Amino acid sequence: MMSLCSFFLRKGDAGLQKNKSEKYNKILDSAGAVFAQFGFYKATISQIASRAGVADGTVYLYFKNKEDILYQFISFKTNSVFKKINAAVEKGRNAEEKLRQLIRSHMDEFQKDKNMAIIFQSEVRYFRDIQFQIKDISKMYLELLSDIIEQGQIEGAFRQDLFVGLVKRFIPGAVEGVISTWVSADGGYDLVSMADPLVDLYLTGIREQ
Repeated sequence: MMSLCSFFLRKGDAGLQKNKSEKYNKILDSAGAVFAQFGFYKATISQIASRAGVADGTVYLYFKNKEDILYQFISFKTNSVFKKINAAVEKGRNAEEKLRQLIRSHMDEFQKDKNMAIIFQSEVRYFRDIQFQIKDISKMYLELLSDIIEQGQIEGAFRQDLFVGLVKRFIPGAVEGVISTWVSADGGYDLVSMADPLVDLYLTGIREQ
């Protein structure tokens, strides 16, 4: 039987863990805003701490340095976004619906977090360790696309002569291009509204029928 003392100790640990998690997430969110505004190289720990409402030293309780903050920000975001995309795809009743859900969800997650979109467009390519982290998520993303394309072929909705390897790389590239244009336009229009037209372009092509 758990003693009363043990109960309060565990309860206290849970409270500390919750507080730690809240501070960690607050620092990550603040870092995202600072990196997006100033760029990684010009951003400082002091700016991140100030925005998070904590002392500079508190940041170092959770992160080794500025590079570690960026790495963990990207790691957290990529995993979170992929989980939401995967959940959205599962709602699709057929391959076309799944493809639409994938593209909509992808764009929706970036539209809801403009700081993340800016960082992915401007900072990620310069950091090898971060690229390695994203590579793992990208592999799962491409496997998900492969499953959708193959399902569409089985259903008779997609052409049988498709080069699946080419198609599954073309789609993320096009989506990233649309997101990049949206970021360059300072998010001045509804990004998600581009999803269905993009899927229609995939499915019908540009040749006159």
